[in-house]
Amino acid sequence: MSVPQGGPLPGPAEPGSEPPGGKRRPHGMLKLYYGLPDPAGEARGGLPPGGDPGGPTDINGAHFDPEVFLTKLRKECSLAQLMDCETDMVKQIRALDSDMQTLVYENYNKFISATDTIRKMKNDFKKMEDEMDCLAANMAVITEFSARISSTLQDQHEQITKLSGVHTLLRKLQFLFELPARLTKCVELEAYGQAVRYYSKARSILHQYQHMPSFQGIQDDCQKIMANLAQKLREKFRDGGSGAKDLAECVELLLQLDEPAEELCDEFLSHARCRLEAELEALEAELGQPGGAPITDVLEFIDRGCNIFVSNMCLVIASYQELFVSREGVQGITRMAQDKLVAFVNSLMETYFSLVERRIQLEKGVGDNSLLVRALDRFHRRLQALAKLLPASNVAAEGTEIVVRAAKERIRQYLLALQSFYQDCLTDVRQSLAAPRLAGKESPNLAELLGTISASVLNQIKSVLTYVHLFTAKDITFSNKPYFKGEFCSQGVREGLIVGFIKSICQTARQFCETTGDKGGSTPPALLLLLSRLCLDYETSTISYILTLTDEQFLVQDHSPITPVTSLCAEAREAAQRLLNHYVKVQGLIISQMLRKSVETRDWVNTIEPRNVRAVMKRVVEDTTSIDVQVGLLYEEGVRKAQSSDSSKRTFSVYSSSRQQSRYAPSYTPSAPLDTNLLSNIQKLFSERIDIFSPVEFNKVSVLTGIIKISLKTFLECVRLRTFGRYGLQQIQVDCYYLQLYLWRFVCDENLVHFLLDEIVGSTAHRCLDPVPMEQSVIEVICERG
Repeated sequence: MSVPQGGPLPGPAEPGSEPPGGKRRPHGMLKLYYGLPDPAGEARGGLPPGGDPGGPTDINGAHFDPEVFLTKLRKECSLAQLMDCETDMVKQIRALDSDMQTLVYENYNKFISATDTIRKMKNDFKKMEDEMDCLAANMAVITEFSARISSTLQDQHEQITKLSGVHTLLRKLQFLFELPARLTKCVELEAYGQAVRYYSKARSILHQYQHMPSFQGIQDDCQKIMANLAQKLREKFRDGGSGAKDLAECVELLLQLDEPAEELCDEFLSHARCRLEAELEALEAELGQPGGAPITDVLEFIDRGCNIFVSNMCLVIASYQELFVSREGVQGITRMAQDKLVAFVNSLMETYFSLVERRIQLEKGVGDNSLLVRALDRFHRRLQALAKLLPASNVAAEGTEIVVRAAKERIRQYLLALQSFYQDCLTDVRQSLAAPRLAGKESPNLAELLGTISASVLNQIKSVLTYVHLFTAKDITFSNKPYFKGEFCSQGVREGLIVGFIKSICQTARQFCETTGDKGGSTPPALLLLLSRLCLDYETSTISYILTLTDEQFLVQDHSPITPVTSLCAEAREAAQRLLNHYVKVQGLIISQMLRKSVETRDWVNTIEPRNVRAVMKRVVEDTTSIDVQVGLLYEEGVRKAQSSDSSKRTFSVYSSSRQQSRYAPSYTPSAPLDTNLLSNIQKLFSERIDIFSPVEFNKVSVLTGIIKISLKTFLECVRLRTFGRYGLQQIQVDCYYLQLYLWRFVCDENLVHFLLDEIVGSTAHRCLDPVPMEQSVIEVICERG
C-alpha cells in the first residue's frame, strides 16, 4: 500500500489497533513493502474473499488495481463484510503509520548525520575539482617541456651512450691492472675479506681472457697472492685461540677460495677432538684406582662432566654447524659435514657414557639415593640440550638408556639390601633365642620378637619405597619417560623389588624346612615357629598392605602382567604351613629321641619292680608344657572336642581289672595268644585311623596334638622292638598312666591319647615274657608320689 504524502506525521496508533493474532511486530508492513517474508503479514493484510495471489485483487501484490479490487468487493461481499474490510484496512493504515513514525524516530540521528555528510561531500568535491584542474594544467606543462628536451638531445643520445660504455670498460680494465697491488695492500692490512671480494669479482673475467698475455700475467700474480692469503687463513684457522667470529670468517673465506670443504671439516673436528679427549682423561682420573673409592661423589662427578665436557661439546657442535652446516652458499657440503659431525659426537659421547656408567656402578650404598637421582637428572637435562643441537645423533636415547640401567641396578641393589636386612634380622633372632639358653635365663618373648622383626622389615620396605620413588618425582626430567611411567613402576618396583622380596622370604622359609638331621638341623625350633607366624601374618594382611602402598605411590600405567595378590598370599600361606609342619616334626623328633633312648638303653627283662615314674616321662611332660606356652604366645588356642568330666581317671578303664583280665588273663591258657591277637586286630579295624604326620592347623591345640602324636608313635614303635619282663610291663604301665594324667589336656581329642597309650601298653604286654599287670591303685599311688 502507498503512504499518503504531505501533511503532519501520523499520530501513534490507538489502543486496540493491534492485530488480533497478538502483539504487532515492528516494521511488519515495511517488510512486505520491500518484499521480505513476514509470517504475521497474513494477519494484518490478507486477501479479500476469493482474492487471487499476485493478481490485481491482491492488495499486497505488485499488480494491485484499486478499481478491480473495489468492484470485486462490492460484488462478492455483503454490507457487513464491507464494513469489516473497511475496519481492518483502517487498522492496517494506522499500524503502517505507527511503523513509519517509529522508523523515523529510531533513525532520526542517522538521517541528520547523512544530511551533514552529503553537505560536506559537496564542499569537498568542489575543492577536489579545483585541484584536479590545477593538476591537469601542470601535467600539460610537464609534457610540453619533456617533448622539447627529447627533441633537443635526440641527436647526441647515441654518442653519450657509447661514451658511457667505453668509460665503464676502461674502469674495469683499470681495476684489473691494479688488482695485484690492491690484493697485496689488503693482505698487508689483514683485510682478508676485502681481498677475497676483489679476487672473486675479477676471477671469472681473468679466467675468460687468460689466453691474452697481459691478462695471463695478472691472473698469475693474483693466484700467488691468494695462495699466500689461503695459507695465512689456514694458520689462523688452526690457531686454537681464535674466537668463533674469526673462525667463521676464516671458513667462509677459505670456502670462497675453493678450498676443500671436507678437509676443513676434518681439521676443525681434529682440533676439537684433542681438547675434548683431554677433558675425558681428566674426568677418568676422578674415578680413582680400580677397586678403590672414587675421588668425588657422583653428583660432583656428573656436574664436572656436564659443565666441562658436555658444555664444550655443545660449543663445538654450535660452532661447527654455524661454520659448515648452516651457512648460505655452501649447501652442497651440508650433508657431508652433518655426517662427519654426527660420527664425531657419537664416538666421543660413547667414551663419556662409559665413564658415567663406571661411576654410577661405584654407588654401592643402599641408603638415601637422592644424590644419585639428582646426578642422573642433571646428566639427562644436559643431554637433552645437546640433542636439540644435533637431533641426528643418538645421544638422547643412549643417555636415557644409561638412566634406565642405573634405575634397574638400583632396584637390584635395594632387593639385595632388603634380603640382607632380613637375614640380619633372623640372625638377631637366633642370637636372642640362643643367649638366654646359654646363660641359663628364660627365653625371650616370641610375640615381642615377632613384633620387632615385622616392624623392622616393614619400615625397611617403606624406606626403600621412599628412596625408589625419587626416580618418579615430578621435578625429575626423565620421570616422564615411558619406562618410568610404566615398566619401572610395574615390573621394576612392584615385581622386581616388592614381589621379589616377598618371594625371597617364602624361599628362605622353604630352605629352613629342607634341613636334615634327627633334631631338625641347626635351626632353633622357636625360630621356625616365629617364621611360620610371620608368613601367616604376611598372608592375612601384610602382603596386601605392602602392595597397596606400592600401587598408590607408583601409579602404574603399564599393562604388563603382574603377580596377583592372591598368588603371593597363597605362597606365603604355603610357606607358613610348611614351617609349622616342620616345627611340629622337629619338636616331635626331639621328644621322640628322649623316649627312644630311654627305651633302648634299659634292660626291660631284668628290671626291678617299679617304685616311681621314670625321669624321662617327667621331662616329656615338662617339654610339652614348655612347647604349649611357646606356641600359645603366637597362635590362638584352637578348638577342642568336648572333654570328659574326669579325663584323667579314664585311664583306669583302660587298665581296669575287667579290661586287663580280658587282655592278659587268657594268656595263661594255650589258646590265649591267638585270642588276644584276634581281639586286638578286631579292635583296630573299628578304630579311627591316626595320621601321625598330617598337616597341622594354625592353632595351639593342633600343633601340640601333632607333636604328641609323633612322640607317642615313636614310643610305641620302640616298645615293639623290645622284650619285657613282668616289672618292665609294670614300669610301662606306670609311665603311660603318668603321661595320661597330663597329656590329655594338650590335644584336641583326648581319645587320641587314650588310644595311643593303650596301644603302647598292649604292645608291651604282647612282648612280655610274664605279663602280670600292676594293680591300678598301686599305679595311682606311684604317679601321685612322682
